[in-house]
Amino acid sequence: MTGISERAVVRRLNDRLSFGSAPGDLEAGVDATVRRLLGPGADAAAAAIAVPTGLEPPANPNKQDKQDKQDKQDKQDKQDKQDKQDKDAKKAANRQRAAQERKLTLWWLDRMVVSRTAGERLTWFWHGHFATSNQKVRNAAWMLAQNQTQRRLALGRFGDLAQAMIVDNATIRWLDGQRNRKGSPNENLAREFMELFTLGIGHYQEADVAQGARCLTGWVLREDGATFQRRRFDSGTKTVLGRTGDFDAKDFAALALAQPASAAFVIGRLWFRLVSATPPDAATVARLSTAYGSSRDVRSLLTAMVGEAGFRDPSASLVKQPVEWAVGLLRALRVRPGKLAEKEQTKLLAGLRGMGQLPYRPPSVGGWPAGASWLTTSAGVTRLQLAQQLAKKADLSIVDNATDRVSAVGALLGVDSWSQRTRSALAGVKDPVQLTAVAACAPEYVVSG
Repeated sequence: MTGISERAVVRRLNDRLSFGSAPGDLEAGVDATVRRLLGPGADAAAAAIAVPTGLEPPANPNKQDKQDKQDKQDKQDKQDKQDKQDKDAKKAANRQRAAQERKLTLWWLDRMVVSRTAGERLTWFWHGHFATSNQKVRNAAWMLAQNQTQRRLALGRFGDLAQAMIVDNATIRWLDGQRNRKGSPNENLAREFMELFTLGIGHYQEADVAQGARCLTGWVLREDGATFQRRRFDSGTKTVLGRTGDFDAKDFAALALAQPASAAFVIGRLWFRLVSATPPDAATVARLSTAYGSSRDVRSLLTAMVGEAGFRDPSASLVKQPVEWAVGLLRALRVRPGKLAEKEQTKLLAGLRGMGQLPYRPPSVGGWPAGASWLTTSAGVTRLQLAQQLAKKADLSIVDNATDRVSAVGALLGVDSWSQRTRSALAGVKDPVQLTAVAACAPEYVVSG
């Protein structure tokens, strides 16, 4: 297999393990780039972005209000007034939730833009893997807590992350874990944990789902989060994935992870999102499984993965997800979401929504689609509009003053060369803002080659 150039490998590393290259990143060597992205050092730039506060959910009407409403049903005028107050309170609460989610989303986008290690990119990956949407959770504080847990464990041991997610507040709400109790099991979380998070289809039986649900009983959600209530827990012997015992939630997670299929499943998911849509062959999976090891070390696995010949395969191109594309463009243009005017922030979020992807809003427990799904005509129109908006906020003097503007905008975006067709199209665009926007929508930038 003839691989891509060393510089192209560096670009691919920045695309796949981060959100594109910052100015100067492409001048580093492969080894130095791997050390920066996957080394043990902290991401000081991202950590400097202050964590948002004030994300507590709006208060519900108190019980006395509800009782008053019940007592006065015979007085229509007071009932009408109460109904209006309830409606107004609901609208106000929804506005507050929307403002909290907006704050949380902009904070994470800021972290993505300034991040210097693979930690933030892997946090984004795990968000899509353990996909949880605030549309149902409706609690920005819980979404933040889940996000912080995924970040803290992103490059550590997958077992620690999986066990944390199975008792996570947002996960439990999203997959109806609070409805699972002794004598009235809800199998949603048990099924998705095996099918989408740890094993994949075909590696468990329906009996494992039913018995797994019993392991997950006892967890309830209160205003301050998930708590375990033993009286709701279905204790006693359970047989799950060939093992028998009085298992609880963390035991269930460990049983799933102990299955031979689990390592290959996790490796395959990471490969699909970070390397290629073509699955790795058996020999590659065997080597990567060795790197992953019994401790299920994600950092070690990724280090081995980017060293595989498949990572350098010219055909291993990936279409950038909308968030990856937008964050990469923001980074290249040195534009921070948190420093934009409120109106511009609204346009940024609307652009991401128009392309079909907002952080904290995956469409289902299966996460977001991949590949050509992002290349629809409507998404392309929105992409160009957003690129124009962001280019207007950037200092484009390096493009405006260049003799060869097409090459200059390529250098700005981290694109070494354009196809003849793309170069011809770009050569006809004189305005630097429009040139940058069109270049950011060209195949050479939209696809991570």
